[in-house]
Amino acid sequence: MPLNRRKFLKRSAITGAGVAIAGTAAVPSAQAAPAKKGPEHPKNPKDAKRCSLTVMGTTDLHGHVFNWDYFKDAEYSDAAGNAMGLARVSTLIEQVRKEKGRDNTLLLDAGDTIQGTPLTYYYAKVDPITAKKGPVHPMARAMNAIGYDAVALGNHEFNYGIETLRKFESQCDFPLLGANALDAKTLKPAFPAYFMKTFKVKGGPPVKVAVLGLTNPGIAIWDKAYVQGKLTFPGLEEQAAKWVPKLRSMGADVVVVSAHSGTSGTSSYGDQLPYLEDAAAEVAKKVPGIDAILVGHAHQEIPELKVKNEKTGKTVVLSEPLCFAERLSVFDITLVFNKGKWDVESVSASLRNAATVADDPKITKLLRAEHAKVVAYVNQVVGTATETLTTVDARYKDAPIIDLITKVQEDVVKEALAGTAYAALPVIAQASPFSRTSEIPAGKVTIRDLSSLYVYDNTLVAKLMTGAQVRAYLEYSAEYYVQTPAGAAVDVDKLTNAKNRPDYNYDYVSGLQYDIDVAQAPGSRIKNLTYNGAALDDAQQFVMAVNNYRANGGGDFPYVASAQELWSESTEIRTRIAEWVTAKGELDPKDFSSVDWKLTRDGVPMF
Repeated sequence: MPLNRRKFLKRSAITGAGVAIAGTAAVPSAQAAPAKKGPEHPKNPKDAKRCSLTVMGTTDLHGHVFNWDYFKDAEYSDAAGNAMGLARVSTLIEQVRKEKGRDNTLLLDAGDTIQGTPLTYYYAKVDPITAKKGPVHPMARAMNAIGYDAVALGNHEFNYGIETLRKFESQCDFPLLGANALDAKTLKPAFPAYFMKTFKVKGGPPVKVAVLGLTNPGIAIWDKAYVQGKLTFPGLEEQAAKWVPKLRSMGADVVVVSAHSGTSGTSSYGDQLPYLEDAAAEVAKKVPGIDAILVGHAHQEIPELKVKNEKTGKTVVLSEPLCFAERLSVFDITLVFNKGKWDVESVSASLRNAATVADDPKITKLLRAEHAKVVAYVNQVVGTATETLTTVDARYKDAPIIDLITKVQEDVVKEALAGTAYAALPVIAQASPFSRTSEIPAGKVTIRDLSSLYVYDNTLVAKLMTGAQVRAYLEYSAEYYVQTPAGAAVDVDKLTNAKNRPDYNYDYVSGLQYDIDVAQAPGSRIKNLTYNGAALDDAQQFVMAVNNYRANGGGDFPYVASAQELWSESTEIRTRIAEWVTAKGELDPKDFSSVDWKLTRDGVPMF
């Protein structure tokens, strides 16, 4: 990138102004080097008034540079034969550029870039990019080398705080877009709202493509500690309706939205915010003037979804590539020159599979050293386990491995509240079965073993709750189970995820004893709820240790978000688990395991 363009991007991020940027593969300008000559359009004289371009997209990379599983210390593999990582998808990108002509392509991402693997954790916390002489973030190095044009902000971009995000932004040779990430005081975009690239067409005027970046309003809840009072996040539909006409008035012939938002039209934060979490299809339906949407956030695979705009009747094409760079979305756009301007004639979308190609050696060589550092870090031994612990059946049985999380959280909160007015209150804790494959093997325990148990960078919060509120909390959590009559056959793969409730929105609560009767309707499943052997007193006060996602309203669990906060910290729960195991030296279930709950049907234990 020319130096003056880099400075322009940095300046725009500080002022919050949206910026228009001529791509380096576009018409030469004062801020762009002369474009290399690509394939000429049109190729057929009969198509003298037509041209085509291609937009490629990834999303939810979550720090995956290589096809490597840091938790298993091995090449990544799954039952579907997928492969992942920027090194792998880079090969696909180069294939498309070769097919279409590099100067006829645009490369985007729809967010969630700098959180999700030990690699990203390492460069945020262990060897942070924010240090005085800190390193360049591996994701910035890889994406710069691959040649991304623009990236939408994801909600996980904010997990390490605004300082880390701004540092990452300064290291990128492309803008981070967020038209609905506004400065809380000025209500102007705190990041560039859009990106514009001009494509040269032989025999006709240039084609201008505008990319509008939209992020997830849930950031206001999930990372409230970092953004409250600093940034605000209005709805995608609202901001798209504001910006798309502006982009058209600026001469955009094609408008593409890169949205860190799924297509389902639902939210996991209930009525805490008036905006949808998964709003991409709604944006296509309600906001005229959009041609295509690169979808993110939901970790789903959508080759092509056509949505008719309610106002114009025009079809908008959406595509979501599978997360972790396992897929590449490819939008092929054809335009026709009509009455002195370019009109989009057709848009089609498809996916390319990263498992069909090899790693790009350029990216492999570029980040080999950073990868090796992280592998060494996660393989540090912190203790020994007396037996194997696993999450295989943790969704439907009280598993000791989840009790480890709640025990650590209880101990940390009790120590933090010692000597305070709340020291005498009983401490209970929540934890979720994040993974279905995590295992701590008998013998040596490493950081990667513990990291696989707690895959998110959550921190710990202590909330003041009553017995009645805890009861309601448990009832809501129990909605995770599919209603299953007594005597009916049980398929554990179909027992959970009722109403598409993900595993991370099902909670154990330690320190209490209770049954979950899945034969009953949601809302009346918690039975025999006791504390210290006696029926739970609804007026009893508890200190509940919860992760910051839950404390801020993630999952829309009742009462917890509005409950009084007694204490919080910035150290990750994963780190607290490692500290606890290191201090003990030995990981023995007798030190942390307890049977707090079980599934029943009409009072009869299911297992």
